[in-house]
Amino acid sequence: MVQGCEKLHANQLTASRAPEVSYQSSPTLAGNVLADFRFSSNPSPQEDARVFEVALATLAGDAHEIWTVEGEVVSGHEGDLRWSRGGGWLFCALEADERIQGGPEGAARHAYATLARFLRQQPECHVQRLWNYLGGINRGEGDDERYKHFCHGRAEGMGDWLASGFPAATAIGHHAGEHLLQVYLLAGSSPGRRVENPRQVSAWEYPRQYGRTSPSFSRATLLCTGDALAISGTASVIGHATAHEGLVLAQLDETLRNLDALLASGSMPAGFDGHSPLKVYVRHRDHAALIHDSLAKRLPGVPLLLLHGDICRADLLLEIDGWRYGQSSTAVPTVVEQYSPQV
Repeated sequence: MVQGCEKLHANQLTASRAPEVSYQSSPTLAGNVLADFRFSSNPSPQEDARVFEVALATLAGDAHEIWTVEGEVVSGHEGDLRWSRGGGWLFCALEADERIQGGPEGAARHAYATLARFLRQQPECHVQRLWNYLGGINRGEGDDERYKHFCHGRAEGMGDWLASGFPAATAIGHHAGEHLLQVYLLAGSSPGRRVENPRQVSAWEYPRQYGRTSPSFSRATLLCTGDALAISGTASVIGHATAHEGLVLAQLDETLRNLDALLASGSMPAGFDGHSPLKVYVRHRDHAALIHDSLAKRLPGVPLLLLHGDICRADLLLEIDGWRYGQSSTAVPTVVEQYSPQV
């Protein structure tokens, strides 16, 4: 995924290993921590640029997500943007206020234009993974749904920044106030490899019914080091349609099938293990225990973090994203259950 880095950097550090991602209860902010995500329904600004409070309440699991890298990390602020770098990796994040930027479209446009300007000038300019959290994601009808406005503003803000290959991404609705948009990313010094799910239509090829601007993300990214798959928000979607509307366990089963397909397509070992942290976004709090217990039985030993958040479609009850680590691989993706559109 070549992303138009405009500046050549002498002595550029190339990452040799993917960041280690783990869930912890009371972590120490050591010198090799690239980012510390703290989940709260009432987020507050943090002085340390590496610490970012995400506007989602924790339903189960340890409330810190920690990224560590090889070597020392340096960090700082540039206007509203916070960043840290180390080991050939870059984390950066920002918050945009819709009341200042002109609604969800304007906030997304501002956030992505700001990130694009910053990233183009960095040695770690190749985006591997993006996260987006916005309030009231399903509010509004048809093209006036807030998520669809966000998608349009995001596309306008990024311009041609990611036009040669969208990275993996997540977009979830928080409950901390509609005005707040949070965006953060992981970038590296080399391009990653886009991975698609053969069971699904690629998001940027969705038909018009999903909005005037299609979502701009791939289903996963094989990181530039080849040893980890960063998995996008994955839900109960076959082709481009929601499956099992209203049935939470059936949606969970379909989501797991999609995750298995992504592992195969990304040349990763089958299944998940104790080194494969997964975040589970749950629309309804009263589904959390059922989802957690089912996942604990289906994926024993897998680190799980359940968060209270709305999914980008009103008929989806849950979504899962996360990481799968494996051996460095340049293998051609495996072909699995191919989706064939109905005529």
